[in-house]
Amino acid sequence: MFRKFSLVCVLLALAGCADRPTDRAQQYLDGGFSSNLNEVSEIHSDNPSDFSAFKKQSAEVVNRSESMSLRYEELYVQLQKWIDESSNPAELSAYGIQFAQMGGGDKQGNVMFTGYFSPVIEMRHTPNETFKYPVYDKPDCGSNCPTRAEINAGALSGLGLELGYSDNMIDPFIMEVQGSGFIHFGDDDKLQYFAYGGKNNHPYVSIGKVLIERGEVERKDMSLKAIKEWVAKNDEATVRELLETNPSYVFFSPRDANHVLGTAGIPLLAGAAVAADRTLLPMGTPILAEVPQLDKDGKWTGKHVLKVLLALDTGGAVKENHLDQYYGMGPEAGIAAGHFKHFGRVWKLGLKDSETENPWEMPKKK
Repeated sequence: MFRKFSLVCVLLALAGCADRPTDRAQQYLDGGFSSNLNEVSEIHSDNPSDFSAFKKQSAEVVNRSESMSLRYEELYVQLQKWIDESSNPAELSAYGIQFAQMGGGDKQGNVMFTGYFSPVIEMRHTPNETFKYPVYDKPDCGSNCPTRAEINAGALSGLGLELGYSDNMIDPFIMEVQGSGFIHFGDDDKLQYFAYGGKNNHPYVSIGKVLIERGEVERKDMSLKAIKEWVAKNDEATVRELLETNPSYVFFSPRDANHVLGTAGIPLLAGAAVAADRTLLPMGTPILAEVPQLDKDGKWTGKHVLKVLLALDTGGAVKENHLDQYYGMGPEAGIAAGHFKHFGRVWKLGLKDSETENPWEMPKKK
């Protein structure tokens, strides 16, 4: 499984809307909502659209998952037909497609978007003076696994669980937050994929929130880049103390460096897949979303783009009215994902007279 804890999602809570803030692309177009999923009769959106990635991402679902194919293929076919023939949200109903608008954390329709990515980390198979920070496979510790501080103090040493060694503490930590990553082993020039391998079941604490509370970084400036800049300015002991304020620890499982897989076991395509709360959006669910657009500095451009995205992943901190969009692999994707903590309107989609009909109803537990 490819789980993660989105870094930015735990840094910010949705601000109160008494003064109707719009700095992070908030919109107030549809009045108040009473639920997380709300039946609406129509969708009005005059935003430009980009549906180019939907066909390929939905094909991955149909080709790789028999259960999701049985549930969603007919809906995907109708959505693609709508994209090819119309692309007008006001005409979705003509294709048998139903929709439920997400209420947003403020019950005004503002759904938070954050981003995640697949890091590429330089490591070695054996430790030396530079590459000395281990990344671990999951121990057989049941419900009594050591904390991060205990692991750093050597609780897992000598058990043969070391998967490799990094030259710093923050890159493996960020890989934990993202839930997986690509590893380049410089000693044999091999690329490997470290998939999510479990966690120690201790509570997750956001180091970004800690830095804000300590006055080290302004809330408005908090991002992945800001955290890495803070780390670069501080010594090893100070950085270790900060990281150990988060007792949660993620373990990894080495795989061949092929596809990045989400919780649903489907390869994720950048800009086409999101992590979501599966109690609202079961794996494979398509959503129509007004995705906020940012400039290179992470500022909202004043524009949204309409996309059809698929819920194919989950995350420990991705709950209710929060979506985590997959940005891809490498440092550029990381910078873009680190800036992304903005709002857009979202509609869950279903197909009349099918298993996905009435998307405003809470999904039944299986």
